[in-house]
Amino acid sequence: MSLILLGIFSNSFISIVGAITLMLSHGITSSALFMLIGVLYERHNTRIIKYYSGLVQVMPLFSTFFVTFSLANLALPSTSNFIGEVLILVGCFFTNT
Repeated sequence: MSLILLGIFSNSFISIVGAITLMLSHGITSSALFMLIGVLYERHNTRIIKYYSGLVQVMPLFSTFFVTFSLANLALPSTSNFIGEVLILVGCFFTNT
């Protein structure tokens, strides 16, 4: 979240757009991950990780969504989090040159 503050206080249009993009995408990906964990808990009624073995065979679509949103939360290239971070860094670079 420090990148968002950096983008806002750099006072560059590109950085502010990147900060808004990063805030929105972080909200979506984090909410999706919390929802997926809630689905997993409701299905198994336990938080012990060893009982989740073989989850890919039982819930393949769930596993796909979980990996996709986890990688998006890590700002993998071609996700909206990555685009927001790049816009912030590009805007800060142009502000300082």
